[in-house]
Amino acid sequence: MNNATALSNHQVRLARRPVGTPTRDEWSFTHEPVPEPTDGGVVVKTLALSLDPAMRGWMNEGKSYIPPVGIGEVMRAGGIGKIIASKNPDFAVGNLVSAGLGVQEYALFAQDQIKRSGMFRIDTRMGSMTQWLNVLGMPGMTGYFGLMDVGQPKFGETVVVSGAAGAVGQTVGQLAKIKGCRAVGIAGGRAKCDWVVNELGFDACIDYKGGNVRAGLKEHCPKGVDVYFDNVGGEILDDVLARIGRGARIIICGAISQYNNTTPVQGPKNYLSLLVNRARMEGIVVFDYADRFPAAVAELAGYLKDGRMKSKEDVVTGGVNAFPEALIKLFTGENFGKLVLQVATG
Repeated sequence: MNNATALSNHQVRLARRPVGTPTRDEWSFTHEPVPEPTDGGVVVKTLALSLDPAMRGWMNEGKSYIPPVGIGEVMRAGGIGKIIASKNPDFAVGNLVSAGLGVQEYALFAQDQIKRSGMFRIDTRMGSMTQWLNVLGMPGMTGYFGLMDVGQPKFGETVVVSGAAGAVGQTVGQLAKIKGCRAVGIAGGRAKCDWVVNELGFDACIDYKGGNVRAGLKEHCPKGVDVYFDNVGGEILDDVLARIGRGARIIICGAISQYNNTTPVQGPKNYLSLLVNRARMEGIVVFDYADRFPAAVAELAGYLKDGRMKSKEDVVTGGVNAFPEALIKLFTGENFGKLVLQVATG
């Protein structure tokens, strides 16, 4: 890496744990020189970062499926970057990689950190850089394994997905159609619902902002809901539980409606519907399926290539300094498609 000391790494660190919706005050903005990698290590220049609802949970103290981000630590984030220095035979300068880069302009990895970061080379012939953060990335993997392994959809069944225009939801609905199911989305706003139906090919989409979700489910799922992929929790989960059919499978992926609560999370009031309908509810954590990602990526890339699947990203510019305001877009529903923060152009 030439003139390494001339490179300054701007970073966003967690300064305090938020109460409610995070603001710019929760972050500290630091910079430090970019060092040379040690033997077996690499330095990655961050090009784009994935902004995901799970980030809100990582900011909280407490036990979860992954340790919280520590106070003073660089905020955790997955991203796409370019190798700019390498002392590792598996990664050459110029390679594009996906990894847990953090909200920073450069990421230094020692040899033992490379595997822990989930680093792998990406092939832009299979999909664009932003698609590798969407359908071919963690959201796509979440949608794929949540639907196929937990939901186990059968031909002709009705699959409902909330957050249908978001990163995970768009993959779930399109995949359900490819597998021969009926796909019904729930999204916020007429524009998102129209896009989900007209562009992604869902059979219907219910606008939770402009109508009655229960009435919409009754209209579009007259025989009941066989599979529900839940990204939002709260009242919408209860509405769907009121319409599930016998033997239904509910996949708990997220509960974005609850993440900024200052009161305890609202659980399902209608859970006895699981008993009446002999249904089950199960959580999905995508990291459990990491060893099977390559096969899922190959399948989904094939659908992108032959046009059976589309991928929409909402790219925010402004670099790492724009991170606090960009993240909030997730919780206001402003983003349209997978939210991506562009950090550099090359």
